[in-house]
Amino acid sequence: MKYEVLIIDDEPQIRKLLQINLESNNYKVVQASTGKEGLTLSANHPPDLILLDIGLPDKSGHQILKELREWYNKPIIILSVQDNETDIVSALDNGATDYLTKPFRTAELLARIRSAIRRSQNAENKSNILCGDLEIDLIARMVKRKGDHFKTHIN
Repeated sequence: MKYEVLIIDDEPQIRKLLQINLESNNYKVVQASTGKEGLTLSANHPPDLILLDIGLPDKSGHQILKELREWYNKPIIILSVQDNETDIVSALDNGATDYLTKPFRTAELLARIRSAIRRSQNAENKSNILCGDLEIDLIARMVKRKGDHFKTHIN
């Protein structure tokens, strides 16, 4: 299975470098050069992971992170030249899964991506409860009956 990564970064060279490295490691890559474009792409087709720059031309990456966390529950890794403690702590407190400063080592970034996706999958798997022929999806707030097309939303 190819995992999809959305890169939200205004620097074309960084996006290209990331794309080459991710695609050569069997990831599908989608790119956005602005926060608004990144929000639109992630809403239309949520990726498995987002790489987000803090310094974007239209909105702060911190603001984009807050907006994403209103609905997006998969990993978001911050890639930024901002290496001061305040930015790092703020991003992590606002829902970033991880924070890596530029310049970064590619092998380390790939390991952090694998780790974040693995943790995300484990969390998703624990969100389903099986009880006889019923499956309760806590995240989607749905109940499904095995072998049936019966589904209902939990309010």
